[in-house]
Amino acid sequence: MTMTDQPQQIDKERLRQKYAEERNKRLRADGNDQYVEVKGQLAHYLDDPYTPITPRDAKTDHVTFAFIGGGFAGLATAARLTEAGIKDVRIIEKGGDFGGTWYWNRYPGAQCDTASMVYMPLLEETGHMPSEKYAHAPEILAHCRRIGKQYGLYDNALFHTQVSDLRWDDANSRWIITSNRGDFFTAQFVGMGTGPLHVPKLPGIEGIETFKGHSFHTSRWDYDYTGGDPSGARLEKLADKRVGIIGTGATSVQCVPHLARACKELYVFQRTPSSVDVRANAPIDPDWFAGIASSGWQQRWLENFTANQAGGNAEEDLVQDGWTDLSRRIRAKILQLPREQRTVPNMRAAFEDSDFEKMQEIRDRVDAIVDDPKTAEKLKAWYGQLCKRPCFHDSYLQAFNTPGTHLIDTDGKGVEKITERGIVVAGKEYPLDCIIYASGFEVGTEYRRRAGFDMAGRRGVKLSEHWAGGMRTKHGIHVHGFPNAFFVQPTQGANLISNVPHNLTEAAKTIAVMVRHAQQNGFARIEVTKEAEDKWVELLLTGVGRMIGGPDCTPGYYNNEGREPGPAARLNVGHPSGAMAYFKYIDEWRRSGEFEGLRFS
Repeated sequence: MTMTDQPQQIDKERLRQKYAEERNKRLRADGNDQYVEVKGQLAHYLDDPYTPITPRDAKTDHVTFAFIGGGFAGLATAARLTEAGIKDVRIIEKGGDFGGTWYWNRYPGAQCDTASMVYMPLLEETGHMPSEKYAHAPEILAHCRRIGKQYGLYDNALFHTQVSDLRWDDANSRWIITSNRGDFFTAQFVGMGTGPLHVPKLPGIEGIETFKGHSFHTSRWDYDYTGGDPSGARLEKLADKRVGIIGTGATSVQCVPHLARACKELYVFQRTPSSVDVRANAPIDPDWFAGIASSGWQQRWLENFTANQAGGNAEEDLVQDGWTDLSRRIRAKILQLPREQRTVPNMRAAFEDSDFEKMQEIRDRVDAIVDDPKTAEKLKAWYGQLCKRPCFHDSYLQAFNTPGTHLIDTDGKGVEKITERGIVVAGKEYPLDCIIYASGFEVGTEYRRRAGFDMAGRRGVKLSEHWAGGMRTKHGIHVHGFPNAFFVQPTQGANLISNVPHNLTEAAKTIAVMVRHAQQNGFARIEVTKEAEDKWVELLLTGVGRMIGGPDCTPGYYNNEGREPGPAARLNVGHPSGAMAYFKYIDEWRRSGEFEGLRFS
């Protein structure tokens, strides 16, 4: 159905052809190499504009558990360990405070795009009620700090600190950790929360280092230059400025409305438009919240969201957002099929039909909102909704009706070059006072590059060597040859991309149970056996693979920027029966107390 509620026949073959044409425009042989590492002459883009670095003495002590990364992964794991009685937990974080992605992302308009009730961890434990269905960044950062204070995690934390080396001491069953601040200490256990959304990337555009005006990355927003603040105050210092923003993903969708209201001239440089659906954000009613916030409420909401969105059979939809809407549509299409016709090809066809209908609604929404027909046409997304991270916003499209806001569509080619004066597209130079890079974070790069070090396990084997043929774990948490080390991330576990924190909180529970078991029984080390790791990887490969970012999608970080992935990519999957099945399995696994596949010694 279209936005006018009139039936519209969808020409599926024409759409497939259109999707392919738009995809082919954007294919590049260099894939992820089109982005440059932020170092050398560009290193200033990494400077922390929010918190000054505080001098401190180097640490040369021992802790029971060291966790690398102070975002949701580190906070959730440290909280569960603290509840389990492990008090000396140290979080090592390169930012100036807890928060991870939410420490860095303070651009105007930043907010979560999965509902707060399931996105923000430990709400029940901290007694916090989100103020909105989709909380804004200052509230999420404050919640991270709340967790840190409630669980006493500040006392032992090391901020503005990056691990430079991590190696296993087999004789003493502990990890040796060194850092860029001169630290040299040990930990019995280590956790890794170095997720994909913390290392900024820049587009490898010719001349990027030559621009004479002002520039910054959205993860290092310069409020001294723009005015305003993370809470949404007007960016008053831009009133006489010509500003260009490169990138039209989720970050740009959120900050462009604020820039459009503030700048003398705003130029939005677009290679690929985002799909932008209705957000319908609203305050959370305290009376309503009091009625639902009984014991175990957030776990029920997490499971309900996952059951609606990723392979469950929930009868109701508590969250009711764009993610569950798409899933409900797909499920309804599949249920229309006679049971004997519910084959994998037929279910994929039903998925495609639902997606075609949804994307047509999203394109119709552009026409209904954007005044200029030519601009509206350029803002339409011609790909499947799960080819790129879906966006939801109620002000982004409207921003292009603002006088002084210009969409510079590059027809899939991207910016041609940057000069001393501005940005060049198709031979035309756009003079600018400021360039803002909304180019996101490194996702498809090697794990050791994003982590900043290459950990060494038993016999000095590097993680990069063990994973030379692809990631190998059990549960996405344990790696053979790396005792007492735990990875907190989605891949090879639930792989629930729509709500990553659910993956992290389940891993946190699992780790806390294992560490408590080891301590209570006098075990010095925990390690997955090779046989168990191999068996888990074999199980993963029995699934149908990823349903997002397929090879026919327009390039983006979901599909390795459209570049043919190497053989190792086949292992970047989750449980073959889906996220809900994994969460049920891992809950039973840890409750059993048998810890199948692990060796305690």
